[in-house]
Amino acid sequence: MNDRYDVVGIGNALVDVLARVEDEFLAENGIEKGIMTLIDTARATELYGRMGPAIEISGGSGANTIAGLAMLGSRAAYVGKVKDDQLGAIFAHDIRALGATFETPMATGDHDFDTGRCMVLVSPDGERSMNTYLGVSEHLSPSDIDESMMERADWLYLEGYRFDGPDSVGAFARAVAACKRGGGRASVTLSDPFCVDRHRDAFRRMIRDDLDLLFANEHEVMSLYQTSSLEAALDACAKDVRLAAVTVGPKGAWVIEDGKRALVPTPPVQVVDATGAGDLFAAGFLHGLARGRAPKICARMGCVAAAEIISHIGARPEVDLKALMAKNGM
Repeated sequence: MNDRYDVVGIGNALVDVLARVEDEFLAENGIEKGIMTLIDTARATELYGRMGPAIEISGGSGANTIAGLAMLGSRAAYVGKVKDDQLGAIFAHDIRALGATFETPMATGDHDFDTGRCMVLVSPDGERSMNTYLGVSEHLSPSDIDESMMERADWLYLEGYRFDGPDSVGAFARAVAACKRGGGRASVTLSDPFCVDRHRDAFRRMIRDDLDLLFANEHEVMSLYQTSSLEAALDACAKDVRLAAVTVGPKGAWVIEDGKRALVPTPPVQVVDATGAGDLFAAGFLHGLARGRAPKICARMGCVAAAEIISHIGARPEVDLKALMAKNGM
């Protein structure tokens, strides 16, 4: 029996609260459009009270990727911190029900912080503005890393958002070391330009020294290399890491492999909600790698998965991803 994992992900464990809003709502509530803003408990309560009807579903960027991988048929596991409360139980049940392993010890019920949640406000143009209460997910620590699990991972997938935590970088370092010790490879997604701004030096150092694959969108990679030129950012990226996938919205994704790059187009789709596009792109890409596909084919798989997710509200697929890939000849 194969006891290895195709991919083990580490990141935030959150419950997403999604609602459609007009741009005026964002302005009236001081919300900057199109980015993720960290908020405290009081702000989370305030915004939730002002939102209209909402959809509540287990989420978190890295968890969305692992959910997508499980739905594609990959052997996947997730590491993220939740509390032993109602939302924590929902999160654990949801991701396990999709076929992913989730064994991170829950924080006890008397912990000072609750299970995290993210208010995702979707504008008419499909852009999402995220207001995130990290809660207990911010307190992921090295002690939450099961080294035996990491040693059995062919790929490790690190969520950039999780750099916002007192012990998370240490947790990442422990996980990467164990993964490499077991013969696996490691990747990271940059998650958000402002996340990059907060941790640029740590990202650059880890990408250059420890990682085999970088996921980013065009804004994140330009922030990483502090340039307004995508061309210059891609050139710099090629010098730091052997393999990278940089998404460029409706144009598709740039794949960088051993210093050479190619643009892989995305299927035409009407954008309903951009939430989770990067997460599912990474799922498709990593699933392809786990199946031994060439990086450009992996990028096609990522683009197909991303196109599905932006065609509806929510960051979890609404179709059979295996059938979707087969329909697209993958």
